[in-house]
Amino acid sequence: MTQRRIFCLTGKDTRDFLQGLITNDIAKVDNGLVYTALLTPQGKYIADFFVFLSGGDIHLDADADQADALVQRLSMYKLRADVTIQEVPLHLHRGTGDTPEDGFADPRHSAMGWRAYRDTEWRDDTDWTALEVGHLVPQSGVDLTPDTFILEAGFERLNGVDFKKGCYVGQEVTARMKHKTELRKGLAQVTVTGDAPPGTEITANGKSVGTLLSRAGGLAIAYLRFDRAKGPMQAGDATVTWDAP
Repeated sequence: MTQRRIFCLTGKDTRDFLQGLITNDIAKVDNGLVYTALLTPQGKYIADFFVFLSGGDIHLDADADQADALVQRLSMYKLRADVTIQEVPLHLHRGTGDTPEDGFADPRHSAMGWRAYRDTEWRDDTDWTALEVGHLVPQSGVDLTPDTFILEAGFERLNGVDFKKGCYVGQEVTARMKHKTELRKGLAQVTVTGDAPPGTEITANGKSVGTLLSRAGGLAIAYLRFDRAKGPMQAGDATVTWDAP
């Protein structure tokens, strides 16, 4: 399971501070787990993470490989705001059954189950990659990269962006993509037959179509240029097909 790190944010300016930075509405944290992201001013992905309340304080559940850079970026924006960011010794527990009393339903997709934050370590045999690929839920650092625009990654479908919350870093580009353009590229679920590791270029008729990303058996997530992704495609020694909606 992907390693996570948990941070607690305290101080009277915490909510206003986050509201001006993240893609989702911080007020939703009063009703459960919030999935959100931090973007560059150009609207590109820096990190995705979860926000939740515990003991009355706001906490962040971040991918371990992104956590240091995320905290560094948040600290850069903090300036004189009354906000303190401190890592806490909590561990992520996950499951796909009924949500426990101390757990939160994963807001991205019902198949992703629940998340809870406890002071004991957790070992889990669930194949989360298979669930993510099967339901087109992108993985931090694999399907989501510094070149990602979150709408191309399905953040609206994943409940990771709020178009009514007001300004945040990268909001202008994100709103323009939502209201003024038709997405010509993005993440899609594809079928793969043959050997091709993540990162393999996908081609069709000799032209680049995209990149193969997370894979679980015969299914994978791919970043595609939709107008070229027609018919059987190639990725290394594998054949890739996409059923366009």
